[in-house]
Formats: sequence, C-alpha cells, structure tokens
Amino acid sequence: MPSRAQIIATIGPASSGIDVLREMMTHQMDVARLNFSWGSHDEHARYISNIRLLAGEANKKIPIIQDLSGPRIQTGAGHKFDDASEIITDKDILDLRFGIEQNVDYVAMSFVGTDTDIVKMKDEIKKYGARIPVIAKIERKIAIENIDNILLVADAIMIGRGDMANDVPFEQIPFIQQELINKSKAFKKPVIVATQMLLTMVNNPEPTRAELTDVSQAITQGADALMLSEETAIGKYPAKAIDIMERLILEAEKHGQTPDCCHL
Repeated sequence: MPSRAQIIATIGPASSGIDVLREMMTHQMDVARLNFSWGSHDEHARYISNIRLLAGEANKKIPIIQDLSGPRIQTGAGHKFDDASEIITDKDILDLRFGIEQNVDYVAMSFVGTDTDIVKMKDEIKKYGARIPVIAKIERKIAIENIDNILLVADAIMIGRGDMANDVPFEQIPFIQQELINKSKAFKKPVIVATQMLLTMVNNPEPTRAELTDVSQAITQGADALMLSEETAIGKYPAKAIDIMERLILEAEKHGQTPDCCHL
C-alpha cells in the first residue's frame, strides 16, 4: 500500500532514461519535478515525453511540476536570490510559455515574497489562456511573515529549506517548518517539504541517520509531500532514494501525528 504522503522526484540527467524512470515508478514516484534553473527546453521536452509515456504504460497519473528559476544569481555551483530583479524574470516568462505548451500540471514560483507575487504569476499564466495551479516556494523571511496572505492565493506551498537558510538563522528552520505545515493545514493547502532530504544519497547508497530522522520528522509534523532534488536529478541511486524514502514515510505514518494528506 502506498503512503499517504506523496514523493516528488526531480528529473534530470541521472533519471531521465526510460529504464531508470520505469524503476522509479515501480517505487512510489508520485509527482515529477523539472528544475528550470538547469537544462534546455529540448531536454525538458524529452523528460516530459518519457514521463508521460511510462505513466501511460503503468496506467498512472504522474503530475509534472515546472519549477521556475526566479530572480537568482549563479554563485559557483549554486544560486542566490537577486533582489535587484523582477520577481518574474524574462527567462521565467519564456520557460512558462514552454511549460504551458507542454501542459505541465503545476508551476512552482521561486523566491515568493507576498501574495501579490502569486497573483502576478497567475495573471501571467492567464495571458496565455491557461489555468495552472501555482505552488509558492517559501524561501525568504518576508514570505514566512506573509504566509497567511500567500496561502489565501497560492494553490500549495513548498518549504525550500536550502535558500531559506540564507535568509533566516538556520537553527530556526525546524520550527519554521512546523509553523508552515500547521498554517497549510489550517488553510487546507498541500505543503511540500524540500531540500537535502536524503542528500548523501547523491553519492552513497544509504542515507545518514540524521537524514532518516529528518524525513520521519517531516511526516509526523504533517507534510503532504516530500521532495527529492539532487538525489534523483544527478545522483547515483535515484530509484533507491525513492525506495528508501517510501519505506521511511510508511514507517513514520505508523507513529505520532499523521494527519490526512492534501495531494497534488
């Protein structure tokens, strides 16, 4: 029996092939995420085609999240928020048009600050005659402060703990995570916990004991979905990462507070 909480897998070079994707779907890959900070439209089109082909073969519905880059500056191998840029960049608009053409199921908006940002994104989507739910990525202190208003207009939220640690004291993140999950439950909106869930599995076949605890805690706190990023996009063990996360979630759901989930 699958877990109540969903598993979101980021698709990238390590997981876009037919055989690997098929194995990931054999385990509990519920949702696919495409990270538009990396890769070309041709690559993402191939990923989408393979996901839909295999989902059809398996008689499964695998929603696809288009995760837009947002206003960010590249710093070495990573990125940081660019506060001098518009919240919806020219690149976002080009990527969004591509996503609409590909009939993506969700758009994730990076570095949201206020509810106005979400309204702008929804208006941009409407310009192209589409109606796509928008996931607000909560990565900035200002978004945490405005979470009630954001939840009024967003269709779901994603707790982006990596970038969040650049804007709030890292020791506060576990408690902010609980607060955001509680808020989402109150508004009956799905909440995704993301970033570094099983990060060591990029290179290692087993997670650390701390990662096991992190995944379990997110579930007992009430998360509706957990997201794998590098683990499945560029990692050596994408299918095994999903298998381990599925096992951890199923066990966690036997213990403590496991509220009913709002699914994507």
